Order: sequence, then structure tokens, then C-alpha cells
Amino acid sequence: MSRLNNRHIVLGITGGIAAYKAAELVRRLKERGAHVHVVMTEAAQEFIRPLTLQALSGNPVHTSLLDPEAEAAMGHIELARWADLLLIAPASADFIAKLAGGHADNLLSTLWLACQSRKAIAPAMNQAMWADAATQRNMALLAQGGAQVFGPAAGDQACGDVGLGRMLEAVQLADAAEGQFQSRLLDGVSVLITAGPTREAIDPVRYISNHSSGKMGYALARAAANAGASVTLVSGPVSLPTPESVDRVDVTSAQDMLEAVMSRAQGSDIFIGCAAVADYRPVAVAEQKIKKNDDTMQLQLVKNPDIISAVTALAQRPFAVGFAAETEQVLEHARGKLERKLLDVIIANNVAVQGIGFNSDNNEVVLVTANDQQPLPLMGKQQLADALIERLAAMYRGRA
Repeated sequence: MSRLNNRHIVLGITGGIAAYKAAELVRRLKERGAHVHVVMTEAAQEFIRPLTLQALSGNPVHTSLLDPEAEAAMGHIELARWADLLLIAPASADFIAKLAGGHADNLLSTLWLACQSRKAIAPAMNQAMWADAATQRNMALLAQGGAQVFGPAAGDQACGDVGLGRMLEAVQLADAAEGQFQSRLLDGVSVLITAGPTREAIDPVRYISNHSSGKMGYALARAAANAGASVTLVSGPVSLPTPESVDRVDVTSAQDMLEAVMSRAQGSDIFIGCAAVADYRPVAVAEQKIKKNDDTMQLQLVKNPDIISAVTALAQRPFAVGFAAETEQVLEHARGKLERKLLDVIIANNVAVQGIGFNSDNNEVVLVTANDQQPLPLMGKQQLADALIERLAAMYRGRA
């Protein structure tokens, strides 16, 4: 998988005939897993229409610094913060001069000044314009400021001249963009995570469930995506937003979750079973609401399928991680579950301790393997998830 997977690219397009190549560039960046927002100058819109770039990027195209609707959503400062890389391709001689002079008279030049992450330009102009001393002086200023320069290439130009000044082709620019990033812990790895509770229906209005909020599983999904993984999150009913760059599959019951997991498990490299799956479900679900007629009510329950055991029983099984939420003899019960379910790793925590576990923003766990145990102290769930993903990635890579 590409080092651009889950990276945020802002592609700036300025006026010039090479603007037509931007459509192919967006497609190439998306193919490599990047999320792309396009910013166009007024002149760029004379060469290629914003609707084309919107369709290819899957995001609205940004064209105006003074657009109230745009500023109310992802404003120019937020867009600058969002970017892992701001790439201007094509960058005309006029726009390069603006950047070198520190101008901020349109959306794209303002973004350039506001963006504190990686920045790059792909020049595109007539060979004489490229060779001019003013252009070379402007390029030197931008390079001194940390901007990367992709190209230009030599060859035939639209004006009939031959020489340096052509914008690099889309594949070359995508390669150059990828080269700006170091490999991450889980680049090229697919991760399947379950999170939240399940609900087992009693009748149309009642169900059996538990106190899981899904916060730990969602934090793990976010951490895995940030580490470069392609993440699928199978989620029970929770009130949490989907982490960016994560493919979320909503389910309700344990049987729903089993089906969603088993249809994806063999194509996954790592499976993390973080969901609090209900152990039992009613044998029969009443078609109508059960009336409160008697002082007591009896329910006959049957054991739910064991999702983790089903995953580890696969002939081509992923690296499997489970959770043990216990109230006593935490490590003993966790090790038993590790062995019984044939897990590679189990993460144990004591949910009887106030302030951690279910519905809390904090947690404290012990990472347990067949030969080792690593305690992780009390911390926020996102911080803990980042630490767990770092250790799990090392274990997964070390297994090969």
C-alpha cells in the first residue's frame, strides 16, 4: 500500500494549459489512498471546470477566499491545518512570483502562507519564462523557505517551443508526493476492528445489552488509520462519529456482527475484537411488545456465537487481538481467554475500577501474550490506543 494512504493532500491549480493534467493527478492520488481537496484560482477555472475536479476528488472544490459558505464549513485556515501536503500543480510563473513575494490576495496564496506542513510546487510555463532570471530568483526564494520543487520536465510545449518548463506527468507527481512521506507503522496493512455493544432483541421495544460506549474501539480505529492501515470498523450501536479514513459497518446483534466480521476476516491482516458482544440472546423474539401483566418474567436465553473464536479458527487467519474486561483475577482470566480462543494477544483491564473502562474517557490495561505481559498505565483512551497500535504493529511485523 502507498505511503499516501490516508494522507491529506490539498492540490492547488493555477491558470495554464497544464491545468488539464490536474484531473489525472487527482485520480492518481486517490488511487494511492490519499484524501484530496482541490483549490482553484480564477484563471485555473478558465482551463478546467471545478465540477470535474469535484467529481474526481469526491470533495467540494474551493475557489474563493471570500465565500461565506466555504468559510462556514472548511475555511481556509482549517484547510491549511488539514493538509499533510499542499501541492500546487501547475504553478504558473505569475503565481510563483506571488508566493515568493508573500502575497495573500486569493484563497490559494493565503493557504500557502497559512500552511505549516509540507509544501511543493510543480512549475509549468514556457521555456523562456522558466529560464528568466526573475523566475529563477523566485524559485530560489521558495526553495530557501522549505518548498519542494517537482520538475519541470523538458520537451515540446503548447506554444511550439522545446525545452524546460513542462509540468511533470501525473504519475511522476504522485510519485514525488509519495516521496515526501516516511513509511508508517501499518502501511500496507488491513485492520478489522469490532467496537461497541450488541443488542439482543426481546420484543420490538426491549433488548439485552451492556454498558460499552465503543470509545476504545473507535480510538483504536483512529490510531490504526493514522498509522497508515486500511481500517474497517464493525460497530454496534453507539453515539460516536466515524473516525476519518475509516470504513464503518453498522450492526446491531451478535449474529449481525459475526456475519459482518466473517465476510471480511480472511482479507484482513490484523483483527482486533474490541466489541462487548452480548454473551446470550433470547431463544425467541416476541413479535409484539410483551405486556407487563405479571410480577415476574422469565426469559429463555441461548449462547451467542463466539466471534473471536470463529476468526481464529480460519485456515487463513489474521493476527488476532482480543480484549478481556474483567472484575476479578484479571490476568488469570485473560490468560485463560488467550489460550482458549487461540489469540495472539489479549488486552486485559479491570472494569471494576472506577474511572476506567466502560463509558470512561480513560483506561488502564495490561497487554498479554503467551510469553509476556506489558502494563500500560492510566491514560486517555486515544493516547492508549496510539500506544497499543504501536506495540501491536511491532508484534505483527515481528511475527513474519
